[in-house]
Amino acid sequence: MKNDPIGTALLDYLAGATDEEITVESNLTEDDAIPVGYLFRTEEEMPEMEVLALNACRGKVLDVGAGSGCHALALQKRGLDVTAMDIAAGAVEAMQQQGVKQVLHKDIFDLQGANFDTLLMLMNGIGIAGTLEGLERFLKHAKTLLNPGGQILLESSDILYMYEDEDGSVLLDLNAGYYGEVKYNMKYKGQESGWFNWLFIDPSILEDYALQQGYTFELLLEGDAGNYLARLAIA
Repeated sequence: MKNDPIGTALLDYLAGATDEEITVESNLTEDDAIPVGYLFRTEEEMPEMEVLALNACRGKVLDVGAGSGCHALALQKRGLDVTAMDIAAGAVEAMQQQGVKQVLHKDIFDLQGANFDTLLMLMNGIGIAGTLEGLERFLKHAKTLLNPGGQILLESSDILYMYEDEDGSVLLDLNAGYYGEVKYNMKYKGQESGWFNWLFIDPSILEDYALQQGYTFELLLEGDAGNYLARLAIA
């Protein structure tokens, strides 16, 4: 499974390697590490924001970028009709091993003609849009996947605080594009994802884009570090 660092890490965890970490490189901060075990949290271990999102799910649910499948499994236990989707082959296999009933190995932009009531995008799932231009493209495409009255439940963060100096002033390179457009590279045991774009979106800008595309916007919860949960619904 070459160049599938996250999928390989998930499968290793299920095979007993429970102390491993995924290294996260970015163009914004120093390297970070994600304990693989965190990706397998139970509903009891999930933060308030994720539980609130699960509570808000309704109808037929698509868990976008489902990873280990922890959210899909929680919804499945609640009796919801949930499909888990990921582009990582190893993640798809890991979800199947754990008993997620409906799993898709697909990029959401390649998904056509499905009819869901909820698109669930946790752990900054809207990041897959990559850029502001990608966000517009995603919101247009999502409407083709949602039933009338359907909703997108998404987590993201306003990361402006990462550009603050100690005196509270903010230094931004206005020629560098939107400050929430970040580049990442995931590494695990010699495998790399390769650099990719990931979007962190300020809620007021997200609201503007959502309204332009015919969605309503509702802020469901704000966290302590600029993070938030929002609902975009087809009006």
